[in-house]
Amino acid sequence: MSDRIETPFGFESTAAEVGAGVDLSGKRAVVTGAASGIGVETARALAATGAEVTLAVRKTEVGEKVAAEITATTGNEAVRVAPLELTDRASIDAFVDAWDGPLHLLVNNAGVMAIQELELSPDGHEMQFATNHLGHFALALGLYEALAADGAARVVAVSSSAHLRSPLIFDDIDFDFRPYEPFQAYGQSKTANVLFAVEATRRWAGEGITANSLMPGGIATGLQRHVDDEYIERARAESKSALQLKTTEQGAATSVLLATSPQLEGIGGRYFEDCNEAETVARREGSAGVAAYALDPANAERLWDESLRMLDA
Repeated sequence: MSDRIETPFGFESTAAEVGAGVDLSGKRAVVTGAASGIGVETARALAATGAEVTLAVRKTEVGEKVAAEITATTGNEAVRVAPLELTDRASIDAFVDAWDGPLHLLVNNAGVMAIQELELSPDGHEMQFATNHLGHFALALGLYEALAADGAARVVAVSSSAHLRSPLIFDDIDFDFRPYEPFQAYGQSKTANVLFAVEATRRWAGEGITANSLMPGGIATGLQRHVDDEYIERARAESKSALQLKTTEQGAATSVLLATSPQLEGIGGRYFEDCNEAETVARREGSAGVAAYALDPANAERLWDESLRMLDA
């Protein structure tokens, strides 16, 4: 791997600042989970570049209000809404079947965090893994031809520093044998997001498709709906991190950087935080850095194969 990528942006940069001056007129983008949190600001910044942006959301009525507001603030009329439920294979298939033409940007932003009790998806998989990884994996596979048709497409996988809490436990992804722990399950799913970007780049770079992952930062959004304030503070203490919170505009900045920056042209399989490529760390001390296991090519290939098996089961 070449030298670590550094940019002029940092912790306090906003999505609008990162996207300023970028012209994506004629390009098309999909942002999952774009009806709330950093998804809204990611979609807004991409719309400001002139791209056609599709908000892939669970609640289309909310999505329509967000789309109208984005159009009002950016002047971009090409902001669309489409239904997508990541734990419903039929919903993913319907989204893919309805897509026509090339796709330049796929931002896998939607997610769920720290579900307190073990829940299984309709296909029988742990809900955080099913939503955060498997659903996005199936979506990316379904949109592969559209991404390849662009010739220089990018996939952005929103991960988290929580990946430092757990590698992929390949022998028990669904917690069939070990006790369920909310943040361990979340961490495992976020490690999967990083590994997906590594393997997608390896497999698809020949078609001009690159994928990178990121830690958006600590942002108070609906993502935390499953946990109370006391639980979050305890989790921060356990991670030895006094995580400084960002605004949603700042939280979306790294996603927009990976989607738009000329510095990332042709580059994939990397993990970013605060708009710069993260350092690889050997142990968890706080919330900075990326674990070596999350970038490991063998783990990435194994996850891809296992994900295909889980989708076909």
